[in-house]
Amino acid sequence: MPDPGLSPLPAHLPAAAARLGADVLAQVLTGPAAEAPAPPAAPRWIPGGPSGLGTASVSLARPAPLPVPDTVPDPTGAAPAAPSAAEGRPIPGLYFHPVPDPDPVRVDEVSRRIKDWAVDEVQLFPDEWEGQFDGFSVGRYMVACHPDAPTVDHLMLATRLMVAENAVDDCYCEDHGGSPIGLGGRLLMAHTALDPVHTTPEYAPAWADSLGSDAPRRAYRSAMDYFVRAASPSQADRFRHDMARLHLGYLAEAAWAETDHVPEVWEYLAMRQFNNFRPCPTITDSVGGYELPADLHARPEMQRVIALAGNATTIVNDLYSYTKELSSPGVHLNLPVVLAERERLSERDAYLKAVEVHNDLMRAFEAAAADVAATFAVPTVLRFLKGVATWVDGNHYWHQTNTFRYSLPDFW
Repeated sequence: MPDPGLSPLPAHLPAAAARLGADVLAQVLTGPAAEAPAPPAAPRWIPGGPSGLGTASVSLARPAPLPVPDTVPDPTGAAPAAPSAAEGRPIPGLYFHPVPDPDPVRVDEVSRRIKDWAVDEVQLFPDEWEGQFDGFSVGRYMVACHPDAPTVDHLMLATRLMVAENAVDDCYCEDHGGSPIGLGGRLLMAHTALDPVHTTPEYAPAWADSLGSDAPRRAYRSAMDYFVRAASPSQADRFRHDMARLHLGYLAEAAWAETDHVPEVWEYLAMRQFNNFRPCPTITDSVGGYELPADLHARPEMQRVIALAGNATTIVNDLYSYTKELSSPGVHLNLPVVLAERERLSERDAYLKAVEVHNDLMRAFEAAAADVAATFAVPTVLRFLKGVATWVDGNHYWHQTNTFRYSLPDFW
């Protein structure tokens, strides 16, 4: 897909990537880091990393964390990002990268367009859900995650898909009538709005009619139609694959809910590698108006980077949505809840340990991205890595600042 106006990375950056050490390059890719300090009264309570069930594969007990300098020289000469001025405080002790507030003009335009699409094109929600839709602040979310999008049309590709994914999650799985019972059949039918059914002339019309039968399927079909017209066939197929991963994760969580099973920590983290944000950063090149070639995207090293990015951002969601989920009916699995149950920790200690798990995943993501950048130091790879890292940072920004949805527990 041609780049409609966004400049490529400077030609000297591949050479710079090869020169820089992995820890410094990781910071160059993601910008200056911030780790919100916990108050002195809250000591570090994991002296050598976790040792309970299911934690070995997370490798928390590493020799030493990567250094987090206050500032890191950027070989492009760009100034570091200004800290966000929006409301909302970050989780104390969480490893993250501050980002500037997203362009308000773009936020307003994306917010206007996505609501028009939701109301007029796909009839996504009844009137009584309007406040929740507005409070989601999806325009601010997507502009923060994709600051390199060349046009608002490019931003809308990601925004429609994000809204459609949340409609499926809410209406099929959780808040608005969702249930684990029969979820597999509903998800399969919804997935055909992304990955069309090729069947006989006798039965094709019935399938086509089904795509308009409920709001999630209408949203999936419309959002995907827009996406495939803008993306390459390879990018579209990549997205379908990651959505199948997402739906598989939904089904695992639903199966546990039906049997009242609390998974081991390692099982929960495995499920969260599928039921996570991965489809969002994997399309960062489509939204940026360029394409990471399929053979480079499919490299196992790149797949590790994308998986770690999805895993870290999803634990961010677990942490910021913790109090929201506790106040909802029923048992909602999240990492602190699983840690408390399986490792017999207090709610506070389980939450703080989940922060450490997130931090380790973040550092693993940055180290893996640095390795890929040094090994495949070509402009499209470096730009894609930068886009994924920016998505990770924007995702944290949105969770931190969305006080309509999220509040922190009183653990510090």
